[in-house]
Amino acid sequence: MAEQNIESKLKNLLKQEKIQLWSPPYTQLDNDNQPGTQHMQELAERYALMMGLSIAEVGGALESIRVQAVKRGKRNQTFRETSVATLELQLPKDCKKDLKAKDYLETRLDVLVQEVVDRIGEKFGLRFIKLILNGKTLSLDQRLDLQGVKNHSKVMVLRVSDTRMKQQLSQDEKKNHNESLQRSQKGFQILSERDGSQDPDTTPFLEIADQKGNPLKIPERERKALILAMGLHEKGRSLMKRKQYDDALCHLLQADQHFSGFDSALLSSVDNYAVLQLDIVWCYRALEALHCLSDAGSRLQRAERCFLQCYGEQRQRLLRIKGNSGTEEVLFLRLYLLQSLLSYLNGDDSQARQQLSKVELLYNRLCLDSDKVEQLMALGFTEREVRLGLRACGGDPQKAAIHISNCRQREELRQRERMKRRTRMEAIATLTELGYSRNDAARALHHADGDINRASEVRLVDLGFDRDLSETALRLTGGDIPSATQLLLDNQGVLTPPSTSSASSSPSSEDPASASTSTSAEDDELVNEVLGDISRHEDDYLDLTLEEEMVLQLQIKGPTSSCDK
Repeated sequence: MAEQNIESKLKNLLKQEKIQLWSPPYTQLDNDNQPGTQHMQELAERYALMMGLSIAEVGGALESIRVQAVKRGKRNQTFRETSVATLELQLPKDCKKDLKAKDYLETRLDVLVQEVVDRIGEKFGLRFIKLILNGKTLSLDQRLDLQGVKNHSKVMVLRVSDTRMKQQLSQDEKKNHNESLQRSQKGFQILSERDGSQDPDTTPFLEIADQKGNPLKIPERERKALILAMGLHEKGRSLMKRKQYDDALCHLLQADQHFSGFDSALLSSVDNYAVLQLDIVWCYRALEALHCLSDAGSRLQRAERCFLQCYGEQRQRLLRIKGNSGTEEVLFLRLYLLQSLLSYLNGDDSQARQQLSKVELLYNRLCLDSDKVEQLMALGFTEREVRLGLRACGGDPQKAAIHISNCRQREELRQRERMKRRTRMEAIATLTELGYSRNDAARALHHADGDINRASEVRLVDLGFDRDLSETALRLTGGDIPSATQLLLDNQGVLTPPSTSSASSSPSSEDPASASTSTSAEDDELVNEVLGDISRHEDDYLDLTLEEEMVLQLQIKGPTSSCDK
């Protein structure tokens, strides 16, 4: 990181003085047959004095810049003459023999991405990878040039999970798809087609709501797309917690692609989109994707703009609605920290220090007193509850205890509502299996005050049959509405034992519903799989320990101080 900082500063100085290290006199051979040794030495001495660094350190950085510039010029000439471009690859760290050396691949730009993926896999021993350019995943079945790839483009190579791929996918699918991402997308796609009734415990956490917690009313098509986008974001966050940043970034970028299709007014009314931008840049940091600085800067700008529109310039909207802004302050801490990092890597130490001072103020305010944490946990509160409670109440343990208790009461109310919802939906599912449409089942339950047995009778009464006869027919057919209906029709309301025996036989094995059993089971498996990654706590994204933030903070400013309480 320090080397990047020095090189960025030197590039800024060279640009200001219009010095081109790839041109004479810096490329002319001296008496010792070395290019521009004397001139490079003079430049290193002058810049070292200006920057307060050693001559050797500055000289090494200048030589690195010069060599890169000369090679770039040669590659430009190659591209002009042969149309063969050079791509700079950002490989996974464990695939690099020399962490400081850069990796390149020469290719024409009119080839499919799949061909490049195959070559990268063969050259570097990688399987199941995705290529990322400027924050966008390159499509395997399209050409490089049609997706914005140019000579000297910097491309990130992400390794994606392959466990299930090896077990379940065909060879062609292994070659073309990431199974983990594909399963996530399909699972959330299925979930988005449902109305929430089949997943009452979890679907509320995929609803987009305003700062008061009220679900926003949006068109059905957009609602489905939002569930897909938010679901992929949640999956990405769960992977981030497990430090699986390659897979996480794939999911987050896919979520970003779905979010980007929405009206800006919608995205600015909630903080989901801003948090997603922060999470993507945090993955860039974890993967040391230094070449993504430009895309990271744009994302942080979008995040800050969205936060300000959503919370207010001075968090006034947040204070008015929630009564505090303590828990959301962690988002601003991470925002300022990432902004400081980008400024540092770009060689702008002044801007980096300015943002870092904001980080330190927030960090000292949000860093928790261990005695207070133990005091509250002794009362039976969880560490997550204590962390969020203390931050919401400015570190006051008495207020935090009341705040946490109130939160628990609200959660109990939500749990009871979800339980009522689950019971109702299970009843609807049962009635649907008995022959009701979902609408008819819901209507029957409403008229029967939620009693599933009475609702079954309502169905037959609606068809014009006597209530007592309907009860008898249902009892004789084991509650099977289609059979009970046929029984009443065949016997014109006179239920004799012989006809009862024949009518109570099991339904035909050719029932069309049975044909979809396998598909339904597969759908349920996918949905349950993706729902497993959705946190049951709505404020989970605010629950940061700040341990990683502290480490990064010290890396930027040096180990001068920390929060010890």
